[in-house]
Amino acid sequence: MTPTLVRHHSRTETSTRMAPAPGDRARDWAEIQERMLAPLYEAVYARLEVGSGTRLLSLGCGSGLSLLIAAARGARVTGVDTDPERLALARTRLLPGPDGDAESPAGQPRLLEGDPSAARPSDGTPYDLITAFTPIGCSADDGEGLVAALRSAVPLAARGSTVVLTGWGPPERCATAPVLRVAERLCGRDRDPRIDSWRPSGRDDLEELAFRAGLNPDGSGRVACPFGYADTDSAVRGLLSTRLFDAAVRATDRAQVEKEIAQALRPHRRRDGTIWMPNVFRYLVCTT
Repeated sequence: MTPTLVRHHSRTETSTRMAPAPGDRARDWAEIQERMLAPLYEAVYARLEVGSGTRLLSLGCGSGLSLLIAAARGARVTGVDTDPERLALARTRLLPGPDGDAESPAGQPRLLEGDPSAARPSDGTPYDLITAFTPIGCSADDGEGLVAALRSAVPLAARGSTVVLTGWGPPERCATAPVLRVAERLCGRDRDPRIDSWRPSGRDDLEELAFRAGLNPDGSGRVACPFGYADTDSAVRGLLSTRLFDAAVRATDRAQVEKEIAQALRPHRRRDGTIWMPNVFRYLVCTT
């Protein structure tokens, strides 16, 4: 699976500046943005030979694409997230029944809201793989949140199990980095680094996070994840769905943020109107 240029819910420029209706941002994430990380999911699963013998716990599973890919390989999957709207979409994708019942039969995907400690295996068999596919660097304190989540999740896994952490690659290898710096500038983080906004990942950020969580690094890799969009409107909506611009919206307003993102996207606009930004993401394989 590779990123696909898609156009969903065509809107006028004026309508994109309206406050989104409940659930719109989660749908934009599921329909536009989430697929950009599919090459990362697939590369990790191929390296770890994820299959019918894998019991996977996904931290921050979002709307469930990474779980869907793992389940298609035969893995038994459980996902945890704190966003009820993204989780509702994951249940629609993964769980049987018209309402995506969270109490799925044995062997079916499990999707739970809240702290990872809620994901204790129902049959008592521990997990052997934990993934954290939300790249760190999304906010100033996301590393702290992930360390806490890992400390809750690792006791649910067997000794010697695998944990995968992910982060943005070097800024010079990520064409999206200058666009994301719009958030940094608008929310004032360039003047006060304590303000919550996107920041580029450091070279050893994943290793430092692993050590803080009590994990042992055991290999790493880099994966090309280009961001491709059908048009500027789709790109703006997709990027806003990442939550990386939330602090900028609070500091200014949505219309201003959308305008500045659109301007930053101009160098990446091709003759047919599509947007294309090559990026590299890094993953770290650890053991418990």
